[in-house]
Amino acid sequence: MEKYINNFLKFIKDEKKLSENTLQSYKRDLLQFEEYLNENNLNYLKVTEDNITNYLKGIEGQGKKVSTVSRNLASIRAFYQYLVRIKKIKKDPTQRLHSPKIEKRIPSILTSAEVELLLNQPKNVDLKGIRDKAMLEFAYATGMRVSEIIELNIDDLNLKEGYVTCASGRRKRNIPLGSLSMKALVDYLENSRSILVKDEKEKALFININGRRLTRQGFWKIVKYYKEQANISKDITPHILRHSFATHLLQNGADLKSIQNMLGHSDISSTQIYMQFQDKALKTEYAKAHPRA
Repeated sequence: MEKYINNFLKFIKDEKKLSENTLQSYKRDLLQFEEYLNENNLNYLKVTEDNITNYLKGIEGQGKKVSTVSRNLASIRAFYQYLVRIKKIKKDPTQRLHSPKIEKRIPSILTSAEVELLLNQPKNVDLKGIRDKAMLEFAYATGMRVSEIIELNIDDLNLKEGYVTCASGRRKRNIPLGSLSMKALVDYLENSRSILVKDEKEKALFININGRRLTRQGFWKIVKYYKEQANISKDITPHILRHSFATHLLQNGADLKSIQNMLGHSDISSTQIYMQFQDKALKTEYAKAHPRA
């Protein structure tokens, strides 16, 4: 089974252009499922709907979140669809299984004032401060996922036209860069990265103090550090900057389809969750402006 799991991972990496984090999630879920099958003397090619249902109930019984159970089913379903595709099996055993309903949580966001306070924390007095300023401005200006940001190369930037190209995911997307983000990026490229980089062959846009590509963990630590410097009580992660980016665009008149394209959402329903914040803003404006509110 492990051989076909590896073949499957290679297939979806080439076919769907998934991020490394997503691929690792698939791999982890499938290896865990394989372990379950081995423990119960089940042949992966003869797995039934009931076998998979019992496995998922076992995960749920361990206290795992609904989202974790749903993700496991998605991984197993994708694997068996692949086995059908390559004619290893005739029927997909997950065909009639339904994912548990996941309640969509309201995303946490920062106010415009909190964003400004956070972005003003890095000071342009040293190499790290210049880099951190550029990174935070960039994250809020583009709304990109942290995994997408750390995968960017210098060649993905088009400062002349004012946009960045994100090749992560199923399709490329060009995302505009605001003037403040552009200014911080130019400062970083000229006065920080050019000094930090040790190897001329290094193409990563954002690098650490050792001159190598910044990691996901490194990015998170930077955001946490400046959150504490700003004395903001809310929990702030790179993803909350992404939520704030989308919400503030919507509140200031951007249309939902454009925001969907910039965020890289394949389904607009994922973007519609931000509508609730627009409704709140509209009610506030109505209350302030309408003579009979």
